[in-house]
Amino acid sequence: MPDKSHHSHIRRIAVIGSGLSGLTSAILLRQKGHQVTVFEKSRGPGGRLASKRVPDSSADVGAQYFTARNPEFLPFLRRYAGAESFALWHGKLGFRDAGGDWSDFPDDARYVGVPRMTAISRQLSAHVDLVTETRIEQLICDNGSWCLIDTSGHRYNGFDQVLITAPPAQTQDLLKASGLDPIAESLNEPVEAVLPCWAVAARFDESPWDHFEGARVEHPVLYWIGNNSSKPGRHDDGQWWVLHAGAEWTTANVDRTPEDVADVLLEAFSELTGYRGSPSDVVTHRWLYARSEGDWQPGHLWYPDDGIGIAGDWLAGGRVEGAFNSAFDLVTAIDGEH
Repeated sequence: MPDKSHHSHIRRIAVIGSGLSGLTSAILLRQKGHQVTVFEKSRGPGGRLASKRVPDSSADVGAQYFTARNPEFLPFLRRYAGAESFALWHGKLGFRDAGGDWSDFPDDARYVGVPRMTAISRQLSAHVDLVTETRIEQLICDNGSWCLIDTSGHRYNGFDQVLITAPPAQTQDLLKASGLDPIAESLNEPVEAVLPCWAVAARFDESPWDHFEGARVEHPVLYWIGNNSSKPGRHDDGQWWVLHAGAEWTTANVDRTPEDVADVLLEAFSELTGYRGSPSDVVTHRWLYARSEGDWQPGHLWYPDDGIGIAGDWLAGGRVEGAFNSAFDLVTAIDGEH
């Protein structure tokens, strides 16, 4: 394991994953004087703050909005992402119960990225040293520090600590490949509790439904329907709606073709809204690690003897704000040692 004799002035920290937890961790650690490198397997940052390109626009296919109950959250976003990168969404939201009855969502301040959810992560990433298209597959303790090895065999040497902010299944795989089995085995419960989600973005030439701008629904197929074009900063020709399938349906249909999935979700949308028209464009996305359920919510995990930390929304309630809280608390725990 890494040498701890110089912990009072640790300078090199690797962060794996550039979702909100990874970016928050990296920014806060840099603020404290550490040298931080963020490794991201995709072409750009974002995690669940995800938007998908659609014809002449974009649609938020991941997190649909976020709350900000932690008094540290909005000031952090204003400082590092900029006040122009997010705004209140004033859309009226509703709930449909299993019996088909509709009711209003509780009134709450809900925020979205502007002009898309990824605007937040793009702005945050400007404050970190980000290495993209690099999937780390193994950690090796080498001469008292951590060496990271990616899938092409490239080595990144000399890290005192490693913070992992990937989904639990990917985090567990990395820990197992690195011989950190006791830590990996502690994640068995959260791995089972993170559920998949099929998402469909559909463009309609006319408004298909005007009762709510977004709705959480109890339905055999759908979990959420939302008018993406009603969010601030969107200037769409027509309306883009985002449909999320429920976890149970997605699990049972996780390997269906995107075309089949779109047909089923759009039919369910018609059933819920009564709209019988057809969309002019459809884009489909599958999330294998979409939503966290269960009571296991430690907030973060920190193993000081190994120099390994773990953060993510799945450790703190599964929400966007939970991702920030998890990272903030992990950095606080690390900093509290010094």
